[in-house]
Amino acid sequence: MTSLPVSVRPQQAALEELLRDVHARRREFETLGYLPQEIIDRFKALGVYRSLVAKRFGGDECAPAEFCRLIELLSEADGSAGWVASFGIGAVYLSALPVATLEKLYASGGVDQVFAGGIFPPQPAQAVEGGHKVSGRWQFSSGSMGADVLGVGIIPAVKDQAPLPRMAVMLRNQARIESNWDVMGLKATGSNDLVVDGAVVPDDWTFVRGGASSLDTPLYRYPALAFAAQVLAVVGLGIGRGAINEVLRMAGNRKSVTGAPNLGDRVYVQLEVAKIEAELRAARSWFYEAIDDVWQVLMAGGKPEDHLISMLRLSTTHASRVGADVARRAQMLSGMTGVYESSPLAQQVRDAQMVTQHAFMGDITYQNAGAMLFGLSPLPGYL
Repeated sequence: MTSLPVSVRPQQAALEELLRDVHARRREFETLGYLPQEIIDRFKALGVYRSLVAKRFGGDECAPAEFCRLIELLSEADGSAGWVASFGIGAVYLSALPVATLEKLYASGGVDQVFAGGIFPPQPAQAVEGGHKVSGRWQFSSGSMGADVLGVGIIPAVKDQAPLPRMAVMLRNQARIESNWDVMGLKATGSNDLVVDGAVVPDDWTFVRGGASSLDTPLYRYPALAFAAQVLAVVGLGIGRGAINEVLRMAGNRKSVTGAPNLGDRVYVQLEVAKIEAELRAARSWFYEAIDDVWQVLMAGGKPEDHLISMLRLSTTHASRVGADVARRAQMLSGMTGVYESSPLAQQVRDAQMVTQHAFMGDITYQNAGAMLFGLSPLPGYL
């Protein structure tokens, strides 16, 4: 079995059963608009959400590549499932909280709790006794329907010098989820709005998203925002693999209404499948190679140079674009079959395209990486 988080490895049978169930129920999840709690609980049982929690708190603290491979597998079954599972990255974000706060968080809720939230647009917070009084509305809170703990973006009354947004952490019952996620793809991520009305959050329960971690081990020195982009882009790689698999499943038994040969016997189909297989494998190889380049530096006690971090970002955006292109071309090979909602290909194309629309995967990545290749400075926040 491919290298996965340590808690997942002994549970291969449970993982395979989950993958089959998720794939079979994908349309049910889309109609619901989020993953049911039963699926979130199965993610927890597999160790998805403890994968990136520090060992000192009872988590697995797995390597970034191991976590990405797990998300890739889940995304092969269903893009929304992979996207929601990817928010196990929340443990890395949360590591910017003070250690004492982390100890309270994991002591009270355990290592399998789900963190989700919305950071944009950051809302002004009022300074009150006990911390920050938080009110407002935030968009794109993927996975919040199954979350135990939520985070929202705030602008503190006393401005700090951090160049990145600050998040306030609270229990799920301190916020209201407004179901308004009406989009073309990744429909089951439940990326609804969060509404908070006057919750008071202590200062030591706030952190800078992507800021320096309070923990000093290789995982928590890995570039946090690059990692956050990677766990989303790998969803696109998984979807692309799922789309190729769908064409291969169709190939042997699909009879054409026109009397044409079976799909797998057609030369143009063989050529195109070989091309998209090669392109997906190439993008995936570079994606994991970039991770390994940085991870080896961290494991040796060093600090990754800026060009290595840039390659993390560039390979990530590239992977998302290739995954979407592979899904689209796979659907084209299916003819009319792939346009029906009953075909996984229709959903895979929509989901993969949604991955490319995320701000982390925008064309600005190419501009910044290109500038650095010429020895110029990227825009602020890129690294």
